[in-house]
Amino acid sequence: MASWTIQKLLDWTTEYLTSKGVDAPRLSAELLLCHTVELTRIELYTQFDRQVAKRQLDQLHDLVKRAGLHEPVAYLTGRTEFYSLELEITSDCLIPRPETELLVQRAIEFLRTRAGVQFVCDLCTGSGCIAVAIAKNHPDSRVIATDISAGALDVAAQNVEKHQLKERIELLQGDLFEPLVRQLDVDQFDLIACNPPYVSAAEYERLDNNVKDYEPKSALYAGTDGLDVYRRIMEKADQFLKPGAALMLEIGYAQGPAVRELLEETGAFAKIKIEKDLHDNDRITIATKVSH
Repeated sequence: MASWTIQKLLDWTTEYLTSKGVDAPRLSAELLLCHTVELTRIELYTQFDRQVAKRQLDQLHDLVKRAGLHEPVAYLTGRTEFYSLELEITSDCLIPRPETELLVQRAIEFLRTRAGVQFVCDLCTGSGCIAVAIAKNHPDSRVIATDISAGALDVAAQNVEKHQLKERIELLQGDLFEPLVRQLDVDQFDLIACNPPYVSAAEYERLDNNVKDYEPKSALYAGTDGLDVYRRIMEKADQFLKPGAALMLEIGYAQGPAVRELLEETGAFAKIKIEKDLHDNDRITIATKVSH
């Protein structure tokens, strides 16, 4: 039987995933191979001639087959990278997207302009990616992160533990602000951050299969116009923000005007900014609460 080296497997897997129309086939092949042979991507390239054992070949074959059916690689390997941090991931939560890093970046920049301990609320935390990235990069922040999904919070708890942030991140199960009502130690925050579900009914039908068939609908779908969760956040956000504090929301590619209007209707915000991503799509909204 012909022996399979890392290089041969990488070439074969890339070719196979390309033929199945999988996004970023080379990177996907690298990640699946790294997971199977327990090497980093750098190590993979320094051990091209290494032969792979039958047990690992069988495991890789199964994973590649599933990847060819467009099951997300992050779910197959159980991990992903976000804001230069490795995170655990399961199908109980949305896979963090690079686009969400802009929200984290602006959150950290905002917190650094303020003195003392900063209290942050992360709604719809999912895998905990936003909470973990903020806490890791801003040592004076204390984060309360909420999610309605117990499965997602289990993943978030693993990520909080992995990055040794248990002292600074508290996870609470419940719908948006609901679990915060019982929190007596923090009644108002310096920053509320959220990447909520914001996909409309029409957009949901058009989603790629690797998203629609595998990622949790509850983390994506937000009613006919995709604005249901924003409306509910804005009903109460004002109560939970200090004067001069910020509300930062990830938004859909064309939702800027509608979200701005919802924020303006509250009368609670002095400044509202819509920021686009590198692809010139609406990406985040930053609203600063009136200071008095």
